[in-house]
Amino acid sequence: MAKILIVEDSTDNMKLFRTLLVLKGHEVTGLAGGEGLLEEIRRSPHQGLRVLALTAHAMSGDRERAMSAGFDGYITKPIDIRSFPELVTRALAGERLET
Repeated sequence: MAKILIVEDSTDNMKLFRTLLVLKGHEVTGLAGGEGLLEEIRRSPHQGLRVLALTAHAMSGDRERAMSAGFDGYITKPIDIRSFPELVTRALAGERLET
């Protein structure tokens, strides 16, 4: 399975996302969100990681803005807990998702 870094401001969401992914066998690390964090990741030893935007921003053009900012995938909240691990796996594989 994959090594996944979650960046999330909400501790409740972090617990939920971590639990759902660990149950599917992924190794999960969590960080609190912050401006400029994506750029720090891209300049770190973790620069090869695929980085997914998991966001409540689901208006027209938000996906394109996230991808232009350097994210590798885009998933919108709220999530369906049954399909979330599969969506993450598909996004990590580079599949374009319309959620």
